[in-house]
Amino acid sequence: MRLLPWTGADGKPCYLSTDDSDSLLSRLADDVEDAQLVSAETVLAGARAVLHDPKAGERAVRFALARAVESLGDVLRIAVSRRGDTR
Repeated sequence: MRLLPWTGADGKPCYLSTDDSDSLLSRLADDVEDAQLVSAETVLAGARAVLHDPKAGERAVRFALARAVESLGDVLRIAVSRRGDTR
C-alpha cells in the first residue's frame, strides 16, 4: 500500500494498492511529490529571507510560517510514504 500525496474529500489519507510502480496513478503521485518537494525548497528560501529581514512585519512572518507548515506537512507525508509507513 502506498500513501498518496493527497487526501480524500473527507481529509482522510488516500492509499494506492498496486505492484506496478509505473502505473498512471503511481506516476501521477511521483509527479505530485516531486512538485511538493520543489515547492518546499522555494518556501524554505522565502521563509529564510523573511526571518533575516529585520524590517519584515508580523504579516510577512505569519505568511511565511503558514507556508512553511504546509510544506513541512507535504514533506513529512512524502518521507512516510517512501519509508513504507502507512500512518
